[in-house]
Amino acid sequence: MRYRYFICDVFTDTRFGGNPLAVLPDARGLSDRQMQQIAREFNFSESTFVFPPEAGQTRRVRIFTPTAEIPFAGHPNVGTAFVLAAAGEFGPLDRALTVTFEEKAGLVPIAIQKLPGQPITCELTAPQRLSLGRTTSARALARAISLDEGDVVTRTHPPQVASVGLPFLLAELKNRGALERARINMDGLDALVAEGLTPDLHLYVHSADGFDLRARMFAPLDGVPEDPATGSANCALAGLLSQCSEETDGSFHWRIAQGVEMGRPSILEARTEKRAGIVEAIRIGGASVLVSEGFIEVD
Repeated sequence: MRYRYFICDVFTDTRFGGNPLAVLPDARGLSDRQMQQIAREFNFSESTFVFPPEAGQTRRVRIFTPTAEIPFAGHPNVGTAFVLAAAGEFGPLDRALTVTFEEKAGLVPIAIQKLPGQPITCELTAPQRLSLGRTTSARALARAISLDEGDVVTRTHPPQVASVGLPFLLAELKNRGALERARINMDGLDALVAEGLTPDLHLYVHSADGFDLRARMFAPLDGVPEDPATGSANCALAGLLSQCSEETDGSFHWRIAQGVEMGRPSILEARTEKRAGIVEAIRIGGASVLVSEGFIEVD
């Protein structure tokens, strides 16, 4: 059978920037094994497979890395919404609209907007509230990323697992130089896993150069040596920073750069809402651009 696919770059308005994504807009008839094979064939950090809804929402979406299915991810949602909108699946884009994807982590609402002369932008709302997991030491984290213990900042929070549907180990570094020098040390990463921590590491620094944060994400054990733009990790980061803020109420916003060190610069816009000390909503969005389309043959 032949299945139509689209490839887009997400969190960028420039082709060959951002995070590439393969989308199969009608994946009916594919087995789990076939979807995993297709994701491995594309070999992007994620590929998505779109099905009719089962719970009355807009579409059901399944997300695969080259090695496994995952319950939620950021750039696959933004990119899938973009592809379907650009293909006319949601009708004319003469006004803002919201669609909702059914996923293993829950329902993912996505706001879609197309302003005159501007690219289509999509902003998702995370399917789950922020949850915090285990912490580790600056020393253990530094070993896993080939840095010195002093390169890891623990003033706001220690290296900590956080999730809004997919867990990441989040850590602040002292400056952009440390962020650029970070390299995975597999012995150190294996030691974190032995502690019961996720092997997916999201590193960031505060910035004042047109961006509020600069970030990198490494997930080599999931087949992703480095990710150009990680919406789910940056959602978790925005939630954690909001939770750590001394302000009990307010709206927060961060403009985040990722993928610069690997030659695929990405721009992510994260927003949160906090009420009575609780982070109630976490959103992330950005632009996407279509790169190619075609058909894939499946036995």
